[in-house]
Formats: sequence, C-alpha cells, structure tokens
Amino acid sequence: MTGPTPATINTPRICPDCDGFASVKVTLGGRDRHDHLRTITTHCRACHGTGTLPARRYRASDWEVAA
Repeated sequence: MTGPTPATINTPRICPDCDGFASVKVTLGGRDRHDHLRTITTHCRACHGTGTLPARRYRASDWEVAA
C-alpha cells in the first residue's frame, strides 16, 4: 500500500460548514434614504471567512494495516 502524495497532504480542505462560500451579504430589509439596500457582511464561524480549513493531519496509526 502506498502512502499519499505530498500534494494531497498539504492542500487545504473546503470548509464543510460553508462549502467555500465564507463571506456573504445579508439584506436587512428596506432601503436607506439614498434608495440603496441595507446589507451586512457575515463570515463563516468555522473558517473565519477564508473558505478553507487546514489540511487534515494524519497520524501514524491511520496508515497501519491490521494483518
């Protein structure tokens, strides 16, 4: 059994909470006096607005094969 390639280990994972869409604009409803929509920007709490999480760290026990 071969181990993973270095590129597989070091690549960041897409955040499972936001699916990579880490920052969104949410409308508050209504318009201001200049007729613009009132919006706020929110960020994903899990990835803090980056859209990715650090690559998973593999332990030696993950690669051991039971005989």
